[in-house]
Amino acid sequence: MIVSWNTTNQCNMFCEHCYREAGAKVKDELSTEEGKALLNEIKKAGFKIMIFSGGEPLLRPDIFELVEHAVGLGLRTVFGTNGTLITLDTARHFKALGVMGMGISLDSMDSEKHDRLRKMQGAWEGAVQGMKNCREAALPFQIHTTVMDWNQDEVLDITDFAVKMGAVAHHQFFLIPTGRGKDIEDEALKVEQYESLLTKIMRKQREVDIELKPTCAPQFMRIAKLDGMKLRFSRGCLAGTHYCIISPRGLVQPCAYLDQYIGNVREIPFSKIWAENKVFQNLRTLKYKDGCGICAFKFKCGGCRARAAIYHDGDYMAEDPWCLYRPSRYVCNNPL
Repeated sequence: MIVSWNTTNQCNMFCEHCYREAGAKVKDELSTEEGKALLNEIKKAGFKIMIFSGGEPLLRPDIFELVEHAVGLGLRTVFGTNGTLITLDTARHFKALGVMGMGISLDSMDSEKHDRLRKMQGAWEGAVQGMKNCREAALPFQIHTTVMDWNQDEVLDITDFAVKMGAVAHHQFFLIPTGRGKDIEDEALKVEQYESLLTKIMRKQREVDIELKPTCAPQFMRIAKLDGMKLRFSRGCLAGTHYCIISPRGLVQPCAYLDQYIGNVREIPFSKIWAENKVFQNLRTLKYKDGCGICAFKFKCGGCRARAAIYHDGDYMAEDPWCLYRPSRYVCNNPL
């Protein structure tokens, strides 16, 4: 199970697609002691992978202290970062503390395009230097790419770049229109483009040794299955079943893009929210509606619950409107 904590809303960038609308630090972010208590609760709830994200998590002055606590609890500790603040000393410090990997954002092979999306000159160079520093420190890293209509033809080239740089994985995040992303919804891939790129990514996986994983695109599980591929992943959409996210102020959501705040860790212990919250319990029934509900791949895919909510007036159990799969016969009682 995976949990992501947006440790701060503060960021040195102002990315056009940011779901958290990061930039300035917000009032009442969890303190160091509250953060450690949260990590204890995350461990108690049975989570294995702890993602420190933001905003930009490296801007938190107590980040090393928090990481040390997480590692001490036995949590597999990783990061989601823009990479520009990863100096060689920082990379070595994280390596010594036991951090298992850094996820670094890179959205184009064209530095100007990347910098424009990130609203920061030098963002591309900073991210690549961060990768080099991780490599020098023997700290594993992977590349994260937000996929939109203007960079869809570059995605496989970024995979090749990831291989060249020594990354262990390339994860593609398909744009979901939440936060500032609402303002660029027209840049999201259309359904046919989405299906086509997922197919290309899965075919590319046969050619490279590093891991490729589309995110917010659970249909990749169906494409891989029908193509006879064996992946290590058991499910596409993990929202509320094997994953959730916590805001800088302690608000819990099923996923970063599903705008439903379902509890505050300052008021209810996180382990209790995870075990007992009705939204989580509903998501775990897998009782989806319409196409997703009767699809043979609902156990492997699950459809994107965030897109279901966005395009069905908040109904996160509705069908995912970005899926093209329409078999002549649905069979959902036999997991594929």
